[in-house]
Amino acid sequence: VYTFTLQDATFHSGKALTADDVKYSLERFISEDSIAARKRQLSVIDSVEVVDEKNVEVTLTQPSISFTYNLGYVWIVNSEAGDLTTTADGTGPYALADYRKGDSISLDVNGDYWGEAPANGGVVYQYYADPTALNNALLTGAVDLVTSQSNPDSLGEFEAAGFQIIEGTSTTKELLAFNDRTAPFDDVKVRKAVYSAIDRQKLLDAIWDGRGELIGSMVPPSEPWYLDLTDNNPYDPALAESLLAEAGYADGFEFTIDTPDSGVHSTVAEFVQSELAKVGVTAKINIITDDEWYQKVYTDTDFEATLQGHVNDRDINFYGNPDFYWGYDNADVQTWLSESEAASTVEEQAELIKKANQQISDDAASVWLYLNPQLRIAAEGVSGVPQNGLNSLFYVYDITKA
Repeated sequence: VYTFTLQDATFHSGKALTADDVKYSLERFISEDSIAARKRQLSVIDSVEVVDEKNVEVTLTQPSISFTYNLGYVWIVNSEAGDLTTTADGTGPYALADYRKGDSISLDVNGDYWGEAPANGGVVYQYYADPTALNNALLTGAVDLVTSQSNPDSLGEFEAAGFQIIEGTSTTKELLAFNDRTAPFDDVKVRKAVYSAIDRQKLLDAIWDGRGELIGSMVPPSEPWYLDLTDNNPYDPALAESLLAEAGYADGFEFTIDTPDSGVHSTVAEFVQSELAKVGVTAKINIITDDEWYQKVYTDTDFEATLQGHVNDRDINFYGNPDFYWGYDNADVQTWLSESEAASTVEEQAELIKKANQQISDDAASVWLYLNPQLRIAAEGVSGVPQNGLNSLFYVYDITKA
């Protein structure tokens, strides 16, 4: 049983934050029709009770060492706000000033914020669908900061023009995810063959000019249960051909990669296609929008393989859920991950997750191609920009402009 005492916070609408809002937000997150990615991790919530206006009592069905960590994924919203797709009402350091779909979001400082005030007077997020247009906006001073640069070829131009290049690490894993439920990817030998057919270092050099890191599992080095599994499924075309023969596919096979049209996914897909052709495997590429990907792949699981970038940290737990879109189903992994939640110490938790991590990699449940670098470009005089990336979050409250 956890008892939480609330800050003296006020929603942007002027309504005081109460325990009723917390109860509403938690129950909304774990409700039957919720599509929240972390819903399963918070399904240990048995009940949420309002003690009084400032105190909430949460009872769990079983111990969960990650419970308070996973609570960070829950947005506490105004229970009286109505349709949250059209009504924004939070308690954070910024309040929504203007929203223009597909164009921009403007945030003003919330003068009633309960915590420390931001270092700046507000922020405007400008959306650019075209990377060239974004680069031009930065070069001409229309924007001050690019939060994530996906074209390293342009870095030299910005550096020569006096811009700051801020390079750090991220938690974004680019992966070729199989539908492990269906042939041929229900066979571990086929999955390992595909893995060993792809020169991931060559891919990293081609896409990111050598920036970023090779990884061998869903766990990046920043997490406490990291194991260096980079060479667990090595690049070895001869091994790939041997495994294909053992699995009954000596003459190869054909499959389709569904890839979103955003980011570098389509370029990565073409590289993977070329590499697999060298071992007799034909990969067709089906480019779809992000919305189509969400429906076809994530929701309907109507795919053979897909490319996607998973940005969250501590998301190895998705491999413990056989109902997740890639359908990986290993009873030992599910047991270890479940037991890790009941661990009484973080050391015990880490050892159990390391076991799961090793097994998932041994099974080549997916092909973890690389860990994205975090590249940001800022104009001269801009300071306080976060160097490293965590999830898809970007914190602006320490950023200032001279």
